[in-house]
Amino acid sequence: MKNNLLESLSLPEDLKKLSLEEEQELCSEIRNKIITTVAENGGHLSSNLGVVELTVAIHRVFESPKDKIVFDVGHQCYTHKILTGRLDKFDTIRQQGGLSGFSAPDESVHDPVISGHSSTSISSALGIAQAMKLKGDNHHAIAVIGDGAMTGGLSYEGLNNAGRSGANIIVILNYNEMSISKNIGGLAEYLSKLRIKKSYRTLKSTTRGIISAVPLIGKPVSNFLSDSKGVVREKMLHSTIFEDLGFQFVGPVDGHDLSDLEDALSYAKSLGGPVLVQVNTQKGKGYKPAEKNPGNYHGVAGFDVKTGLLPEHKFDFTDAFGQALTRIADKDDRVCAITASMKYGTGLQYFKRKHPERYFDVGIAEGHAVTFAAGLAEMGMIPVFAVYSSFLQRSYDQLIHDAAIGNVHIVIGIDHAGIVGSDGRTHQGTFDIPFLTTIPNVTIYSPSNYKELESCLEKAVFHDTGIAVVRYPKSGEATTTVCESDYMVTNRSSDTLVISYGREAGEAEKASEKLGCDFMKLVKVFPFTDELTSSIMRYSKAYIFEECEYEGSIGQKLKSVCPNIEVHAINGFVPHMKVCEATELYGLSENQIELTVGKGQTDAEA
Repeated sequence: MKNNLLESLSLPEDLKKLSLEEEQELCSEIRNKIITTVAENGGHLSSNLGVVELTVAIHRVFESPKDKIVFDVGHQCYTHKILTGRLDKFDTIRQQGGLSGFSAPDESVHDPVISGHSSTSISSALGIAQAMKLKGDNHHAIAVIGDGAMTGGLSYEGLNNAGRSGANIIVILNYNEMSISKNIGGLAEYLSKLRIKKSYRTLKSTTRGIISAVPLIGKPVSNFLSDSKGVVREKMLHSTIFEDLGFQFVGPVDGHDLSDLEDALSYAKSLGGPVLVQVNTQKGKGYKPAEKNPGNYHGVAGFDVKTGLLPEHKFDFTDAFGQALTRIADKDDRVCAITASMKYGTGLQYFKRKHPERYFDVGIAEGHAVTFAAGLAEMGMIPVFAVYSSFLQRSYDQLIHDAAIGNVHIVIGIDHAGIVGSDGRTHQGTFDIPFLTTIPNVTIYSPSNYKELESCLEKAVFHDTGIAVVRYPKSGEATTTVCESDYMVTNRSSDTLVISYGREAGEAEKASEKLGCDFMKLVKVFPFTDELTSSIMRYSKAYIFEECEYEGSIGQKLKSVCPNIEVHAINGFVPHMKVCEATELYGLSENQIELTVGKGQTDAEA
C-alpha cells in the first residue's frame, strides 16, 4: 500500500485542511506505515494502532507545539512522530542514531518531555500548564494516559493536584481495557461502568436540543439545565471520581470515530480549566492478529506482516526465573510471587498457573509492590517481587523505609538487568546496582547461566535475610561453567586478572581466554568479602567490565580496597541501539575487552 496522501502533506500544518474522508484515508496510511515499520524494526504495535484516530484528532483540535501534548509512557507516540515532521526518519525508529521509540525532546519541539515510564503524564502536563498560566499563555497541556497507567499511584497524585488547579490541563483517559497484562483492580471495573454514561450524554444532548427549540422559554430552560447537574443525573449516575477531584468530565467517546473525537476535544478545549475526556479505543485496531491478541503484539522484535507470525520465542532468563521460582514454591507454601502488571514480561505465568492463590498482580505500582511484599514478609511469608531493573527505580523509598530498616526478608528478581537495547535511555538496567548497594541489608546475585540462577534464587529465598536480589539480563545464558560459590577463578598462571559478572561475564571470559589472562566470574556481587579482595590483590593488574553505571558500580567499590583494579563501566545514559552495538560502543564487547586488556599488557611489558 502506498502512502500517497501522507507523503504529500506538510505536517502538522496541512492536517487541519483535510476533509473527514481524507482524514480516514490518512489514518489508514499511518496504520500501514506503523505496521510495516514495526514488523521490520520491532517496537510497540498494539498500543500505537489503538491511538491513530485519537492522535490525529488531537492535532486537528490543538496546535502543537504551542499546545503541549504529553504521552504517558510514550510508547504510543508513533502517530504523533509521523504527524510532527518525522515521517522521513520514521524507518529509523529504535535503530542506532535513529528516532527513539518513546517521546524525546531532543528529537522534536513537539515532544515537551521525555517519557518512557508509566503514570507520569498528568504531573508533567500540570507543571507545564501551571508554567503557561504564570506566563499568561492560554494554550493547553494535554496528558494522554491509558487505563493501565492509571493504576499507578503517581497518576492519582497528579489528578488530585490538577483538579483544583484552575490550569488549562486536559487529561485524555484512553480506555482500552488492557495494559501490558490484563488490568487489575477496582479502577478497571469503575471505568468499564462509565461506558453507560454515553447513553446519558446522548439523552442529555437530544433533550437540550428539543427544549432549546421551544419558542421564548426554550433557551432559558436549556441554560438552567446546563448550569445544574439535574435530578436525573444525580439519580442515575451521581458524579464521577474525576468530577469529585475537580475535573469537568467528557465522555466516553468512541476513540475511532474522528468526528466524535474532534467534537469532544473541541468541547473540552472550550471549557477551560481541568477537563478529563474518556476515550474508548481498541488495542491493535486495524491489524487483525493484533486485535485478537493485543498482548502478544504489545512489544515485538518483528513479525511477518502477511501472516502475523511472530519470531519463535527462545527460552531465556525470564523463563528460567519463572520456572525456577515455581519449583521453589512447590517446596514451601510461604513463597509468594508479585508482579506490577508484567506477568508475561517477568515469567510469572508459570507460577500463576501452578500457585494462583499465592500470585499477586498489583497493577503498575512498583512502590506499592515493595511495601506490600514487606507486609507479607512481616507475617511470615516469603514474597518474591519480579520486576524490570528500570521500573524498580520507582521503589527506592519503599526499599529503604518499608523493607531495609525493619530488616524484613523480601526477594527481588530483577529482569532486564544491564543493557536492554532498542528501548533506550528510559529502560536500560544500569542503575540497580548503584542504588541497591547504598541500602543496608541488601544481598545481590548476578548469575550468568540458568543453573546459577536457580541456585542463587534458592539462596535468596531460603538462606539470606533482609533484601535479597537476583538480577539477570534480557537474553539467554552467557556462560556454561556453573559456579557453586560466590565467585570462581579460571587460573591460567597469568599476572593479569579479568573480572566480570552476569551477561558481561560471557564477553569477558572469551576475551581473557584469547589473551591467556586469569578470569574471575562473580556470582554474588555484593557485599563482597575479604577473601575476594585478597584474591584480586594477588595480581599486578586487574580489570573489571560491567554493564553498570560507573558511579556506584561494583568496580568502583572494589577499587577503594583494591587499587590494582581498572574499572570499565558505563558513564551516563545509554541511547537506543542493539545490545551488541552498545557493548561495542562502551568498550564491553569481547573485541573491545581484548583490545583494552591487550594494550595494558603491552604497556606493562614496555
